[in-house]
Amino acid sequence: MPAGEAADAPFYPAWKRYSLSILATHQQRVPRMAADDLAFASAAELAGLIRSKAVSATDVMRATLARAEKAQGALNCFITICGDQALRDAAAADAALARGGALGALHGVPFHVKDLINTKGVRTTFASYMYEHNVPTEDSVSVARLKQAGAILCAKTTTPEFGHMPYTEAPLFGRTRNAWAADRTSGGSSGGAAVALAAGVCPIGVGTDAGGSTRIPAAANGVVGFKQSAGVVPHDMAPEVFANISSINPMARTVMDTALMLEAMAGQHPSDPYSYGAPSTGFVAAARPEGSLKGLRIAWRPLLANTVIDAQVLDLTERAAMTLGELGATVEPMDDDLEPVEPIWFAYASALWNARFRDALPKWSSKLSPTLLRQMELGKDTTGEAVGRALLARTQLYRKVQGWFDRFDVILTPTLARTAIAIEQRLFEPIEIEGEKADTVRKAWYPYTHPFNLTGHPAITLPCGFHSDGLPVGVQLIGRHGEDASLLRVAALFEQAKPWASRQPVVQGLDEADGLPAD
Repeated sequence: MPAGEAADAPFYPAWKRYSLSILATHQQRVPRMAADDLAFASAAELAGLIRSKAVSATDVMRATLARAEKAQGALNCFITICGDQALRDAAAADAALARGGALGALHGVPFHVKDLINTKGVRTTFASYMYEHNVPTEDSVSVARLKQAGAILCAKTTTPEFGHMPYTEAPLFGRTRNAWAADRTSGGSSGGAAVALAAGVCPIGVGTDAGGSTRIPAAANGVVGFKQSAGVVPHDMAPEVFANISSINPMARTVMDTALMLEAMAGQHPSDPYSYGAPSTGFVAAARPEGSLKGLRIAWRPLLANTVIDAQVLDLTERAAMTLGELGATVEPMDDDLEPVEPIWFAYASALWNARFRDALPKWSSKLSPTLLRQMELGKDTTGEAVGRALLARTQLYRKVQGWFDRFDVILTPTLARTAIAIEQRLFEPIEIEGEKADTVRKAWYPYTHPFNLTGHPAITLPCGFHSDGLPVGVQLIGRHGEDASLLRVAALFEQAKPWASRQPVVQGLDEADGLPAD
């Protein structure tokens, strides 16, 4: 075990002490078949069912909360379930529908929020003992806007402490497992959100992404993760906004649901200077899979400053490129012209971790994640000059990537170099690809995500097939700055050509216990 890493926390700690009890009234279930159908219905479908009064928001929420409790026991994907509040809000949504009048596009639809994002009246812990009892008095802008669109908050999802790594585990709550395989990581840092979506707990969830934290777990669990152009969704949670590389993102099981979320969340806000002038409409219209991709120029890049990729991942993502060609796009392979960007990313990230948390170490170091402490230690001697050089390199990277779009409209890459890695894999150790040792997790597993946090370009990951190990594989599409709607259109047409949302994991203790057949 590398120095500075504690022994693994239990898979499923005593989670019920963390506000996860659901009262007897929550256990009322809609009929068995209806509950199963609701679990994997899209947000668009649920909103339509509620509007037509085919099902009530209260029935949807009861089914969601019952499944959330079971998913928590099986997967450990929630830190807090706010069942009482969610049922009150669902009853209010039904009353509003009965009164008539204008309704939001997501009226009555349940959603969950990563526990790095403020939720009014519902504790927001950042997965840290430092904030174990923190209850915000206001919603984050993105959460407030989803509520304005009619969506109903039901839970806060797991994340590593302050979102510091690509696994989802923390001393506060333990470890979150992959929805498709108990021995694989959920990915991170939005691991709880991706796992809950894949397991049929809410059709939509809010994640964050500072180095791939939405796209990594989305790809590892077979759902959609969208990192929009910088500023499209205002980031009022960013501790440093002017050189910010993080975003608050929609996560869903379908491209249309992603667009519905983005349409609700986007728009300028005083908290984020980059939100002014960013696109804020047209996402839902773009996500309708209409027409062809004729005239679109797509670059297929199997490598992005890495040298090793799983053969089946390579094949499936290359087939995704071919599918886009069959839809009318011109697809050309593109040579790798990047140097590794992880050192640029780490210089900036570790400097911020030290700036934010070093003063808290005397009081809290015994309760902080060993992986966070080790990364702070690795970065504690980073000089101002080193950070300055990283920022200069970031600018050069941005200009290089911008240059790609002189020739192409969309860049296509794998999202991950292999499927979800072993849940026991440690952050600072080499990973295995094709049975051979590769580089460390950040350098070898997801070299495809970091660059676009640094440049601010929009990037979406979509499922593109399944590996022989039974796990999903994701393909990443990257677009021009501000052309988020165009990127969603490409994603929607690919989704229509290669649908995946009907394939669902069978989770021991969730579905198998109910006697559902395996896929």
